[in-house]
Amino acid sequence: MWFFGTFFDKNRIHIRMKTKLRVILFIFSTAQCIAQDQLVGVWQGLIIKDGSTADAGQIMYAEFTVSDGSVTGRSRNELYDTDQYAVKNLKGSVKSGKINITELVVVKKKSTGKTSWCNLTYELKLNDSSGYLSGRYSSTDCKRNTGQIILFRSNFPFDGGEQQSQSHLWVKNFVYTLKKGYSAPAIREKERKEFQFEPVYFDYDKAELKPEFIPFLTKMARVVDGHTDLRIKVTGHTDGDGSDAYNLELSKRRAETLVNFFVSQGLSHDRIVIDFKGEKEPVDNNATPEGKQRNRRVDFSFI
Repeated sequence: MWFFGTFFDKNRIHIRMKTKLRVILFIFSTAQCIAQDQLVGVWQGLIIKDGSTADAGQIMYAEFTVSDGSVTGRSRNELYDTDQYAVKNLKGSVKSGKINITELVVVKKKSTGKTSWCNLTYELKLNDSSGYLSGRYSSTDCKRNTGQIILFRSNFPFDGGEQQSQSHLWVKNFVYTLKKGYSAPAIREKERKEFQFEPVYFDYDKAELKPEFIPFLTKMARVVDGHTDLRIKVTGHTDGDGSDAYNLELSKRRAETLVNFFVSQGLSHDRIVIDFKGEKEPVDNNATPEGKQRNRRVDFSFI
């Protein structure tokens, strides 16, 4: 009996181990597929040569198709504020979350005699938190040409034609966001949609900003600064103590305090809208100290 019991116990252990192994392999395979799917599509950004700056970077668009770890696609390089371009075929592979690419041949171009379109090899990795696909490159046919590539997910189809379908207006804003250390557009848009507004509260009859609100306000300023088409509205309020005229002026001073803070964070005045309501829009009862504290506030909204 002991022999058969031991046999069946070992058999059950073996079955459990095989089941766990299948689950691990399934999870790993699923993760690999998800990682590959995240790379598929069109990306745009800059090629920044070593010793140069983002301002002088070469514009890059790339279209990747991924299947079973292999990558095919096209890249397009453009010189800023010109009509010069080159379209190249590429191939590569995806392994351990990195995409390795070799540009094969220039299939179409427009350039002057001084322009050289170098074929590149590069290894890029997607940063989930920043949303950028970035890494190092080197040239296979141009000496001393190495540097960095940084791309973000594009909202436009890949352009393989002779006429540029997208203007270069986005480049200046992209360079600005890189210098500020902001995330890619898709991540910034997600942050904007999910941003949770909170009131900023003031002491009785005061308009001075309390230090504990500064981290929250700094985060809000970064969200606004990261969207060229976004403005912020600040609305001042008071409790019910005092005259209507005095409270209207006090709520204005509180709103102006926030305007001044946002300007100190780099936002221009034309991106901030000021409003002030005095005691006319309370959120709580002015009959209690706690209610009055909640009414002494500045509210915010994106517009």
